[in-house]
Amino acid sequence: MWVSERSQKRTVLDGAAQVGHVTMPGNPVGVYLDGERRELPLYGPGGYAWRPAGAAQVLVIKAGGDGEEPCVVGEQCQPVSLKEGEILIYTGKAAIRVNPDGIVNVTGALQVNGRSVLTEG
Repeated sequence: MWVSERSQKRTVLDGAAQVGHVTMPGNPVGVYLDGERRELPLYGPGGYAWRPAGAAQVLVIKAGGDGEEPCVVGEQCQPVSLKEGEILIYTGKAAIRVNPDGIVNVTGALQVNGRSVLTEG
């Protein structure tokens, strides 16, 4: 009975997701939405760590039982050409592109276990 009553009392907040701009890079991060919000946690896929740059446009969702806990879940993607099923990880001058045919392309310098394998150029 208690579980069903609790779900009936839960209110759905309008604007469960908002787009904001990073004001304080880091983890946690500061974001300007309808005002500046600080100490927002960052979320991403398991095994993937990221930190948005200052002024980056980010997606903020409201989590928690009543949608009262905002958190940053992603950054707006730059327009890039990708094949269906292709993955691109990039930052600055470095990029890793994995295509669905099993080919991995690396742009920039590459180190494996701290040893240079490929240098820029």
